[in-house]
Amino acid sequence: MKIIVDMMGGDNAPLAVLEGAAAAVKEYGVSLIGVGNEELVRKTAAEHNIPLDGIELVNCTETIEMCDEPARAIRSKKDSSIVVGLNLLKEGQGDAFVSAGSTGALHVGASLIVRTLKGVKRPALATMVPAKKQAYLLLDCGANVECRPEMLAAFAVMGSCYVNRVEGRTSPSVALANNGAEESKGTPVLREAHQLLKTTPGIRFVGNIEPRDVPNGEVDVVVCDGFTGNVILKLTEGVAKMLLGMLKEMFLRNLGGKVAYLLLKSGVSDLKHQMDSEEYGGAPFLGARQPVIKAHGSSKAKGIKNAIRQAKICVENDLCGTMQKALDDLNAPAAE
Repeated sequence: MKIIVDMMGGDNAPLAVLEGAAAAVKEYGVSLIGVGNEELVRKTAAEHNIPLDGIELVNCTETIEMCDEPARAIRSKKDSSIVVGLNLLKEGQGDAFVSAGSTGALHVGASLIVRTLKGVKRPALATMVPAKKQAYLLLDCGANVECRPEMLAAFAVMGSCYVNRVEGRTSPSVALANNGAEESKGTPVLREAHQLLKTTPGIRFVGNIEPRDVPNGEVDVVVCDGFTGNVILKLTEGVAKMLLGMLKEMFLRNLGGKVAYLLLKSGVSDLKHQMDSEEYGGAPFLGARQPVIKAHGSSKAKGIKNAIRQAKICVENDLCGTMQKALDDLNAPAAE
C-alpha cells in the first residue's frame, strides 16, 4: 500500500507533515509518496533528524496557498503539491491522498482530477466530531453550501458506509439536522429530504435531530448541507475550547482549585483526549473515486499521522468500492 502525502499543506508544513509521516511509516508499516519542494523537505528532515525511510519524494515547484481561488489554482498551478498528488492518485501510483492544504482546492481537485463515484455530483466533506457518548460523523461540513434532497440522501448512504467500515459500527444510525424533531419542521428542502431518507435503502434513518441534541453523540451520522455543517463544527470547536479554558482558569485560581485538579487530573486528561480532533486525523471527501483525506490546516504531527492511518483503513476496507455498491442500490429505483 502506498499513500500520497502533501508535504507542503497546512500551517506547520513541512516539519509537522514530516514528523507525522515518519511516525506513520514506523507505526503502521505503510509506504509513502511525499509530494512537495524536495530540497526544502530534505533540508527540514536533516535539520530535525527525521528519517526518510519508507518515504519516496516527488519534487513540486508550486504550492497552492489558502488565499488562492480554488478552481483557478487547480487549473493554473499544475506543478503544485495538491495537483501532482491527486494526479498520482488518479494514475494509480498511490492508493490514497492526504493533505492539510486548501479545503477548497482539494474539493475541486477531487471532483475534477480524481472524479466522483457514479451517482455523486460533488464529494461531501465529512469529519468525526467528538461528543458526549461517542464521536459522530458530520457531513457535509463545508464543501457544498446548498444541497438538494437527493444529495442529502447520498450523503447519508456514504456516511453510513464510512462509519461502518472505518469506525467498525454495525447498523449505524443516521439523523437529519433540523430545527425540530417533527417531520413537518424545516425548509421545503429538509422536509422533502426527510421523506426521502425514510425510504432510502441501506441506511437506518432515525429522523430529525435538533442542534442541541447533536453533542450528546446519540447518533452515528448527522446529515446536513455544508453551511449548516460548518456552523455546527465551528460552534462545537469553539464551545469545547471555551469550556476547557474555563476549567483551566478555575483550577488555577486558588489553592483549593489546584488541589481539586490533582484529584480530578485523570478525568480532565480523559476529557481533553476525548475532545481532541487530532485523534481522528482528518476529514475524508466522501464520494471521490479514491480516498482523499483532508487533515486540519493546523495539524501537528499526531494529526498527520492519524490522517494517514485513516487513509490506510479506507484502502484496506475498500471504502470507495463499498460506497459505489450502496449508491448503485440507492439509484436503482430511479433507473427503473
